[in-house]
Amino acid sequence: MSKEFAIVDLFAGPGGLGEGFSRAGRNADTPMKIRLSVEMDDHAIHTLRLRAFLRSFDAFPKEYYDSLNAGRPLPDWSDLYPGNWKSALSEARQRVLGADGVFEELAFELDRVREDHHGDTILIGGPPCQAYSLVGRSRNKGKSDYIPEQDDRHYLYREYVRILDRLRPAAFVMENVKGMLSSKVDGGGIFSKVLEDLETAGDGYRLLPLARTAPADGSRAPARDFLIRTEEHGVPQARHRVIILGIRKDLCGGRTFEEPILGLPQKLVPVGKVLAGLWPLRSGLSKGDSAEAWQTALKAQASIIANLEEVPAQIREIAFAVAGTNDLPHLRASRWKEATNGMPEHLGNWFPDVRLKATVHHETRGHIPEDLGRYLFSAAFTSSLGKSPKLAEFPEQLKPRHRNRDSGDFADRFRTQAADRPATTVTSHISKDGHYFIHPDPMQCRSLTVREAARLQTFPDNYYFCGPRTKQYHQVGNAVPPYLAWQIAKAVQRLLG
Repeated sequence: MSKEFAIVDLFAGPGGLGEGFSRAGRNADTPMKIRLSVEMDDHAIHTLRLRAFLRSFDAFPKEYYDSLNAGRPLPDWSDLYPGNWKSALSEARQRVLGADGVFEELAFELDRVREDHHGDTILIGGPPCQAYSLVGRSRNKGKSDYIPEQDDRHYLYREYVRILDRLRPAAFVMENVKGMLSSKVDGGGIFSKVLEDLETAGDGYRLLPLARTAPADGSRAPARDFLIRTEEHGVPQARHRVIILGIRKDLCGGRTFEEPILGLPQKLVPVGKVLAGLWPLRSGLSKGDSAEAWQTALKAQASIIANLEEVPAQIREIAFAVAGTNDLPHLRASRWKEATNGMPEHLGNWFPDVRLKATVHHETRGHIPEDLGRYLFSAAFTSSLGKSPKLAEFPEQLKPRHRNRDSGDFADRFRTQAADRPATTVTSHISKDGHYFIHPDPMQCRSLTVREAARLQTFPDNYYFCGPRTKQYHQVGNAVPPYLAWQIAKAVQRLLG
């Protein structure tokens, strides 16, 4: 019987990395199973525990599907399956990595995992990225008292390194934002320090890029080679992230690589291919919502656009059609079972669950009437002209009345996800207002639902996010795409098997 690798997942979020590794670890010559995951967020930890509970069964329990298919709340698992639920609580721990005493508490668990599996362990995770992200750095520049060296978030990666040093796994995977490559602290680049700390942790590691060919002489790859463009690996989203794979030096031998570990780039997957099987919905109105009120408000906005001479003819034509149609969507939520027809084969096999007879998390937000017009214009502009409009390209009547709207800081205030190409990066900002994530269909005039965002992030359709809708969006935006994680896990299996 082949040996089983134990996975430790740090800064786990809702479990994107863990989902990919867990799925790859089932029915494999090199099995892998999560033994410990650590997350601080109050809602993500509930999602993480639920998924840990479900994975404790050979097949998800019937009661899970009964609840999702009927639209009922999930049952009390501690009452139905106390042993499995206790195991899930033990696996998924709510802890703040870096807080006093947390490492000491986890050290005992790390030692036990390593000893139980004779060193056959894998460490995964992505330290929080706010201090490295370009948006976060721009925001920090506006703070007169901000000192990078005093921002502890720059050094949270050291908690990852500290645990790496203690666990001494056979392999590790660390994920972070692209901005880490250019972030500077103490007058120097943070990334070179990160690589050095990872390389020398524990028994020493060889750091390998996943999407570029590793140097044949065993030297460290250039920093830019650790950047992965997810759209090149079957994910319907242009999410660019730094991902470092480390293999313990005693397991490397003289291995060389003739092509990238993840393989060559794949054909791009457009947004329209993964959203087409979900039921079309209307948005809501922030006040006085009803299907009739929404359609009246939308048609009024469409009529305004159709009669603006400065608007390109193709857009006015779409607006005119919306104003005159009686075929607008009338539902704000749908549990109609999703379809995967026409989807690329790899995702057509990835998303569905034959026991799931309904779509979950497919409900829309409410918007003010003026935003309906902006969404209609943006979606029509994108479908007609092939790009989402900048705020300066909106007609004056549709521009928001904010005092700072012309400052340049809000040029991409409204962004439609084009149906014919991968989405832009799904971020936690989707939890705010949805303006950056407008549905490509001009008839729907709304931001993406949680399920649609989860599709772009490649979460399986049976993945349930706990908490209120805003927190569900936040979890989806902060995650590593599980399909990418699955590919990385398969690569790790090949290297360790």
